[in-house]
Amino acid sequence: MTTKNTSETGALPDPHRQPCEFLQALFATAVRSAQPLHAMAAHLPPPPRGRTLVIGAGKAGAAMAQAVEALWPAEAPLSGLVVTRYHHVPERPAGLAPRIEVVEASHPVPDAAGMQAAERILALVQGLTADDLVLCLISGGGSSLLTLPAEGLTLEDKQRINRQLLESGADIAEMNCVRKHLSRIKGGRLAAACAPAQVATLTISDVPGDDPATIASGPTVADAGSCAEALAIIDRLKIELPAAVRAGLESGALETPKPGAAMFDGHGLAVISAPQQALEAAAAQVRAAGLHAYVLSDEIEGESREVGRVHAALARAAARPGQPFQPFQTPCVLLSGGETTVTVRPRAPGAPKGRGGRAGEFCLGLAQALQGQPGIWALAADTDGIDGVEDNAGALVTPDTLARARAQGLSLRDHLERNDAWTFFDQLGDLVVTGPTFTNVNDFRALLVLGADS
Repeated sequence: MTTKNTSETGALPDPHRQPCEFLQALFATAVRSAQPLHAMAAHLPPPPRGRTLVIGAGKAGAAMAQAVEALWPAEAPLSGLVVTRYHHVPERPAGLAPRIEVVEASHPVPDAAGMQAAERILALVQGLTADDLVLCLISGGGSSLLTLPAEGLTLEDKQRINRQLLESGADIAEMNCVRKHLSRIKGGRLAAACAPAQVATLTISDVPGDDPATIASGPTVADAGSCAEALAIIDRLKIELPAAVRAGLESGALETPKPGAAMFDGHGLAVISAPQQALEAAAAQVRAAGLHAYVLSDEIEGESREVGRVHAALARAAARPGQPFQPFQTPCVLLSGGETTVTVRPRAPGAPKGRGGRAGEFCLGLAQALQGQPGIWALAADTDGIDGVEDNAGALVTPDTLARARAQGLSLRDHLERNDAWTFFDQLGDLVVTGPTFTNVNDFRALLVLGADS
């Protein structure tokens, strides 16, 4: 059931006859709705009297830069630099001249290319005037792609800390609190470097609540967090720091610019695309197919496997007609978004390393809890097209997932225990593969509930 090119348009598959294809079409609709070109025109500021410099970082960075190039007046000066993830540069439309440089770097663990890009961006914003405009394009993934370690930290230190954060089960707000205070460019510091130029930040949200200060660690947004909060997270997760950096956190020397600081006066900020919009676009498709649509939330967080089990309970409730206080009418689709987490379990000596991301782990937890419930299908995927660091966006769960797994000698419990969702769903042929989508509005989950007779 591997799928490709889910961004293509076409007739909506019949949910009763082609449930998996129907769910994939919903995912494609959500992704299309979050493309930068669809949302940017209404938020672009007018050209300034001086020059316009475009900077930015994120998985949607290259697509956002192309959108600016397509929409910006041809006669108005435009230049700049954005950094995106490796292989996340879309094909350039015919006739669209390049005006903004795009470089590629590593995600989710930063590399030297990302650090060099951050250094170049800081150099580009030097010497600007009040007549100039800095257009900052920010999307999910920017925290890793725009890395510039604080004094006393090496790139190797940042890579180690980032890996520990990713495997710890910390939520995105906690991770970015740490990242901001261990950086020379995040947490509003880039905005400070742009002064006295005007700054307009356009973001695509990949975080619960759409807080611009959290998206890519808010390089041009004031930070309400503190060194003390960052240090408490670091200590709780038992992350080692060089002595000088710990001292900087303890003394407040590494504090970020705060709300109300004069450097942010007159700055523009807009979230041009967000998870709720993508879920509503999919919900409209569900209703067009004659089914009920329920958007549960775009802010769901927690351990992926546990969130999967909760979704299974909701789907089972929806499948039971005639229950008192029944909140759902069937047939229906339950939709949700947000950003779950995966706590990587310790491996036994010599055991293979698990592969997979939070969407796949959600599907394992869901399938385990559904226990082959008839009439329920599901898809979970990351809207950037990459689940963790693998080649798939996510996976599918069907009523016969467990039966097919047993027939192949696959133990769902074993794969879940070693965080190995990719291998499990690859063996079943149930990976959802799209390639990079050039946007990122975080997790997308859709549960199709048709009932036991379907």
